[in-house]
Amino acid sequence: MATPAARFADIDGHRIRYTLTGDAGLPLVTFVNGLTQNADLWTAYAAKLADNGYRVLAYDMLGQGQSTKPVLGIELTEHADLLAGLLTHLQVGRTHLAGISFGGVVALDFAIRHGERLAGLAVMSSFAELTPQLELLGNVLYEGLTQVGLPYLQSMLYPMNMSSRWLRANRARIPSMMRSGYISNDLYALQNLMESFIRFKPLTPRLNEIRGPVLLMNGEYDFFTPRECHELLRRELPNCRLMLVQHAYHAFTVELPDITLRQLHEFFRSVDDGTWSGDGSVWIASDRADAKPHAFPCPGDHMRALPLPTTSVRPARARSAVRRSTPKTARAEGVRRTGEKRLP
Repeated sequence: MATPAARFADIDGHRIRYTLTGDAGLPLVTFVNGLTQNADLWTAYAAKLADNGYRVLAYDMLGQGQSTKPVLGIELTEHADLLAGLLTHLQVGRTHLAGISFGGVVALDFAIRHGERLAGLAVMSSFAELTPQLELLGNVLYEGLTQVGLPYLQSMLYPMNMSSRWLRANRARIPSMMRSGYISNDLYALQNLMESFIRFKPLTPRLNEIRGPVLLMNGEYDFFTPRECHELLRRELPNCRLMLVQHAYHAFTVELPDITLRQLHEFFRSVDDGTWSGDGSVWIASDRADAKPHAFPCPGDHMRALPLPTTSVRPARARSAVRRSTPKTARAEGVRRTGEKRLP
């Protein structure tokens, strides 16, 4: 399928660039970008979803890509209102919505205040409130942007967002990718986007207003928006599931596109055919896009990084007894207790 031509719409006095992929009349999926991204990120996603019976909308938010870049600060709520205006312009009633990071916050705000236009919601690598860790990380990124510049911000974001494996494989391409980022982004526009969080009020108290289906997706090694951010969402959203993506960092939509797309497609399909069950459960995505099943229930404590059992293993007195025993005896007790074979 050919790459769709960019279109432009005037929404509330702002010029917004967007693309539409797929046939009119099919269920719509809309992607909402992360902070430094633009609509082109979703080109491959759109093509594959279109082949599977969906129409896909991707657009540059205010301050991104070829859309209007306001000089003065904008409110965070303007992004969701602008999306609602774009859907009205396109004569679209309802849409599936998928947002990552900054775009996930916008998607949550949209779901709260424009929920009647939502079919299903996928929130990836995102948050509903600034935890202390996330707030301090955000301050560091803002200071890097304003005091040093956009190249410094991108230099910080690459190792924060991607795995060593991806960085090693793409190291030669990273300088050109960063230069592309300079072209598609504007320092002051990004500054305005980040400053929209200055008056950000936590969305957590209103999450129970989102009654529609919600898929939460969190990378296994995402330390930018870690599990605690998604746990807040999981506890408060009445119709959700949490999907953990193996081997993934913050930007798993870029690093693991096939696996991400499989999970999104399964979610949209289950919502559309009425088989979705938002029971608050925690799942792990299979580490192959073609695996059957595509995911399996998390067998342990999903808030731990260490593979420990969910219940207490031994009381303190028993641990002391093992310390006093010989190494040979301790190993034998360990084998009897766990039922595992001892490795040679």
